[in-house]
Amino acid sequence: MARSINIMGLVGTGVMGAGIAQIAAQAGVQVRLYDAREGAAGDARDNLGATLGKLVAKGKIAQDAADAALALLKPVATIEELAGCDMVVEAIVENLDAKRGLLTQLEGIVDAECILATNTSSLSVSAIATACRYPQRVAGFHFFNPVPLMRVVEVIDGIATDPAVSDALLELARRMGHTGVRAKDTPGFIVNHAGRAYGTEALKILGEGVAQQGEVDRILREGAGFRMGPLELFDLTALDVSHPVMESIFNQFYHDPRYTPSPLTRQMLVAGRVGRKVGQGFYRYQNGQMVDAPQPQPVPSVEQLPPVWVATENANDRQKLVELLDQLGAQVETGERPSDQALCLIAPYGYDATTAAGRFGVDAARTLCIDLLTDLSRHRTLMMTPATHPDMRAAAHALFARDGVGVSVIRDSVGFVAQRVLAMVVNLACDIAQQRIASPEDIDQAVRLGLGYPQGPLAWGDSLGPRRLLTILERMVSVTNDPRYRPSPWLRRRAQLGLSLRLDEPSAV
Repeated sequence: MARSINIMGLVGTGVMGAGIAQIAAQAGVQVRLYDAREGAAGDARDNLGATLGKLVAKGKIAQDAADAALALLKPVATIEELAGCDMVVEAIVENLDAKRGLLTQLEGIVDAECILATNTSSLSVSAIATACRYPQRVAGFHFFNPVPLMRVVEVIDGIATDPAVSDALLELARRMGHTGVRAKDTPGFIVNHAGRAYGTEALKILGEGVAQQGEVDRILREGAGFRMGPLELFDLTALDVSHPVMESIFNQFYHDPRYTPSPLTRQMLVAGRVGRKVGQGFYRYQNGQMVDAPQPQPVPSVEQLPPVWVATENANDRQKLVELLDQLGAQVETGERPSDQALCLIAPYGYDATTAAGRFGVDAARTLCIDLLTDLSRHRTLMMTPATHPDMRAAAHALFARDGVGVSVIRDSVGFVAQRVLAMVVNLACDIAQQRIASPEDIDQAVRLGLGYPQGPLAWGDSLGPRRLLTILERMVSVTNDPRYRPSPWLRRRAQLGLSLRLDEPSAV
């Protein structure tokens, strides 16, 4: 099985299968295209010819390279013509029985050294291989759509997979210009597993009434640096795809609270409001474009701003916040206690505003909190207590909007919005590392490339500070008693020892 892969069989020539065929042919691999639907393989080759032609027209590839790739794409009329392939990739319907049946059929056609790879995104590789005579030749080879642009592929070892098989697939991924990342056969593998935190925590925030969908997306996009807000992303991927995946992973992890789906998306799915493709999801769309996009909260008109009394958890945060207030022209009080007129501004980590006001012993009616975890030059998030007076809310909003930077004012919540989501994203990646599903390097590579995060989650955790993230999670657990926020041992130990979250552990052998 260590032979080089020069002839690939491809079963299933839909969008994913065609994408895999394209990058394989461009890498010099002969691809035999087979599809049970009559004429589908030939149509796929014709479409790929058109795609390669467009790449030539755009100057992306040379004409001779396009001609060479097209010449390597060979539609076949029967599955028996896949005999002699070095490997076969299945990209058929996401159904366990169908995939098992196909692989057992292929075993009667190909030789004993042919690798059988599955492009499954959610099924167990071990379960797919269980009916095979030689399960050691079966591995996962999970690409992302669109395959030519999403340059990452998960190589999944089933329980019985020969390591040489995965080694061969990793080398093939490299030849095809993709980053191969190795993962154990667990629900969601790396990318779909790690991606649970971003969307599910945003849905929980929305379900708690902390902020409207537009504000949740704006905070995470502008303040935290995500390419898309989580609710915008749900509209793009469509809830008829996303919600079943959430339920599947929740069930496969035996109802671990970390993965709890939201009743909001179940209701939207039942109502048919699944996203952009139907014109209605969390937002409305016409011809694929958002209409009536949510507008930023209007900045209140305030004639005279009150003085500001500041409370932070460390000297560095205080200096950072006071410098910003000085730039905004605020009158900052320096006494140990606030005056009777002061706006009390607190910068907590993990706590809600109510708890923070109590810990610092200030009047909740005059208190707002500010999130210092995000980039304050891009966006600012203020959080009220349930008792915050409207005049104080207006004053704080007006003050922090003075230089034109966006401001979101949210209701009381543990960890604001960004702290909650970022802590959960990093913590879940730590759990994936702790379970040895993948190496720290592969986790960061897979998530950055597969989900488009600005950094890999473990590297991001290092930049935010493992100790600070641990504090956020511990406090969210203490306030809510919700085990979804329990810190991963990987995070706890590295935070306590002052180590990088990307540091793997020495072998115990």
